[in-house]
Amino acid sequence: MDENPFTDPIHPEQPQRPIEDSTLIVGRTASLTLGTDSLIVLESKTTHAIPFYNILWAELSNFEISIQYASPTAASVVRVSTINYPVEKPEHPRAVSWVRTLLDLAYGVSQWKKRIKVLINPFGGKGRAQKWYLRHVEPIFAAARCEVDLQKTQYRGHAVEIAENLDADAFDVIAACSGDGLPFEVFNGLGNKPDARRALKNIAVVQLPCGTGNAMSWNLNGTDSPSLAALGIVKGIRTPLDLVSITQGDRRTLSFLSQSVGIVAEGDLATEHLRWLGSARFTYGILVRLLGKTVYPCDLAVKIEVATKPEVREHYRRALNDRSPPDKNRDSLSSQDANGQQQDSGLPKLQYGTINDDLPHDWNLVPYDKLGNFWCGNMACMAANTSPFPATLPHDGCIDLVTIDGDISRIAAIRSLLAVETGKFFDMPHVNYRKISGYRIIPKNQKDGYISIDGERLPFEPFQAEVHRGLGTVLSKSGHAYEASGLLIKDGE
Repeated sequence: MDENPFTDPIHPEQPQRPIEDSTLIVGRTASLTLGTDSLIVLESKTTHAIPFYNILWAELSNFEISIQYASPTAASVVRVSTINYPVEKPEHPRAVSWVRTLLDLAYGVSQWKKRIKVLINPFGGKGRAQKWYLRHVEPIFAAARCEVDLQKTQYRGHAVEIAENLDADAFDVIAACSGDGLPFEVFNGLGNKPDARRALKNIAVVQLPCGTGNAMSWNLNGTDSPSLAALGIVKGIRTPLDLVSITQGDRRTLSFLSQSVGIVAEGDLATEHLRWLGSARFTYGILVRLLGKTVYPCDLAVKIEVATKPEVREHYRRALNDRSPPDKNRDSLSSQDANGQQQDSGLPKLQYGTINDDLPHDWNLVPYDKLGNFWCGNMACMAANTSPFPATLPHDGCIDLVTIDGDISRIAAIRSLLAVETGKFFDMPHVNYRKISGYRIIPKNQKDGYISIDGERLPFEPFQAEVHRGLGTVLSKSGHAYEASGLLIKDGE
């Protein structure tokens, strides 16, 4: 995912084409040429290329051209660099249009000068989130001429309040400088707004990875480097994102990442006291429970959309080849009032009802007494090099469900754990993998346990989930797929 972070992504919306008058003569011994995917800087004794993706800004002031770009200084770090050249008076009129063309190539379909509300969790990254932001992120946003409004969160749930009270027309992006907890709060804050659907469409929610869990950044930018993520946000393409309504008791919560009951939920939430182990605490927690052959009995009802692994592969293949305009990948964001007028108020109506309603007529509640793992993913990657949901897509109207029996052999269980990192998890015979649009799960025969929604603990009670296609918005490199290792399409498929 992070093997070559400086590669310029080529978007299908922008076919490569010859550029007329692509070379600008600057100074006495230098030239700037717009190449296929890079700016070629030719000086008397040196030549180097700057990928268009790394170009942050360019401008012509009087008779000097200035270009700022993200320059790699380490394997996963970029810093702002600037080149300046004089422009002779006869070249000045053409230089104006040349700069505009350079910016068009640098940004493609991405928005220039994004208006960004930055939320910093001062406790994120063991208290280093603000330091990382100031060192790695702020210079990149400034060079790209982004308008930034920064605010620190002061307590748990503060980001919910900030997003709920935010002027949805004042910002293009909310950037959470944190782990995955702050984006979860932001989505739910936007979901509380009177015009929730409009706000969730207009404001892209992104992550500047500064926490323990940085799954959102791995999926959207293929990195947990704050500087590379900042570059990804500057160049990011607005992408519809499915969100999932979770109803439990009288509460409705939005999920953007994952939901789990069983081994994964316990491996995460029951090891909070081991945070000093870093990401290894999750592996430790999972391994202990796998070796114990722990089961989590429940009753389960699922609305299946794609039932078998071959069908999941075909669904994924078709979706990757689909280049529909972004808003065609959203459910209707408006509803009609009694007079037939369109409204953008509130969240979408739940077509399957809540956990308190009767079960939908086409759902069957079946006992699952030997459940080992119930894990739903809305994104492919849950951590670095960990992609348990390789067939997930940002806006296909489905979440991917993995269920595994808890009484499989210990060897098979350990192989499953290892296979998540090798890309072989999907094809393991005891891994049940489906695409679904809703479910109801009722834990039983346990007084207490763990339910994880985007890494946040919910009460150990029955709950129901329903997918809303394209309800949210994020920024991604491609606009249609995650950066995590996806499902390999076999020959002939």
